[in-house]
Amino acid sequence: MVAGEPSGDLLASLLLDGLRARWPTMKAVGIGGPHMLARGFETWWPQEKLAVRGYVEVLRHYSEIASIRRQLKSRLVREEPELFIGVDAPDFNLDLEAGLRHRGIRTVHFVCPSIWAWRAGRVDALRAAADHVLCIFPFEPELLAREDIASTYVGHPLANVIPMTPDRAAARAALGLGGDAPIVALMPGSRRSELRYLATRFLAAAQIMQAARPELRFVLPAVPSLRQDIDQALKTSGMANKVTVLTGQSHIALAACDATLIASGTATLEAALFKRPMVIAYNMNKISWEVMRRKQLQPWVGLPNILCREFVVPELLQDAATPQALAEATLGWLAAPEKIHALQQRFCAMHDELKRDTPTLCADAIQKVLEG
Repeated sequence: MVAGEPSGDLLASLLLDGLRARWPTMKAVGIGGPHMLARGFETWWPQEKLAVRGYVEVLRHYSEIASIRRQLKSRLVREEPELFIGVDAPDFNLDLEAGLRHRGIRTVHFVCPSIWAWRAGRVDALRAAADHVLCIFPFEPELLAREDIASTYVGHPLANVIPMTPDRAAARAALGLGGDAPIVALMPGSRRSELRYLATRFLAAAQIMQAARPELRFVLPAVPSLRQDIDQALKTSGMANKVTVLTGQSHIALAACDATLIASGTATLEAALFKRPMVIAYNMNKISWEVMRRKQLQPWVGLPNILCREFVVPELLQDAATPQALAEATLGWLAAPEKIHALQQRFCAMHDELKRDTPTLCADAIQKVLEG
């Protein structure tokens, strides 16, 4: 298995639960993160080596990433595993899967690439790479069937992990943040490249929000490997004593908060499953942005908006993601309880649609691939 980023690590760990239940003596190896390691996964390279986003950023690290992929492919060809599962990270995994499949190793890709949002041209690569695709959104199998790609809708694993009604009081107590003061979760991303472009903006927005509403409290979940970067950004911003930094604990932060300022990505779906109002932001290298913008197939970038097929939450991207705009949009949620209630109803319906017995459905689909 290869899961190249924290969100993939979480998805893969839930998949491992289903596979262990079906095949208790299974050995799982490759590249993964702490959630996978906690389930007995053997990782051959640190997951952080692959956690790079954006065309320019990938180019900076291309030589090392390409070397890892070559070494991994050679080792897997030698060891001939029963199955290879690429968990998201399509830029890394699809080429690897295609090479392994050509050598007779069965392949499964977990999470359909966003061919419906960004890269329609990736369909051919997916068809060549995967014997089977495990889809986490209900509309995806029909799209893949049109392209002669076998797939199964397995629900979204996070829909089973996150409770339908999160316990805000318990989460606040766990963080030592009791009382009624509004809490804003700042979530600038889990990659160093994301922090580079978003952390300063988010902290500047927090300063503006606190000036407008001094009672506000802020929490910021940090990936352990990026804690030093977060601490430096806080020191530079002058917010070091005004933001509670958490080691991981993003789910507790989302359960505890009243609203979140959040980087576009899987975390936005997590926020929706926690029924939290959010402002989605993104900023990246200008060249990377222009390339991605031209590939965009839908008006939405954030997963909650894509799934609802409308702008149910604001998206402030690239030049629009100014600290002032981010602050005003977040404060807007805190001043509109009736809008929050309507949004929570939409998110409850989404949660119900995504909730399936994902580990078992994944194991069923994988068993058919192995038998087949």
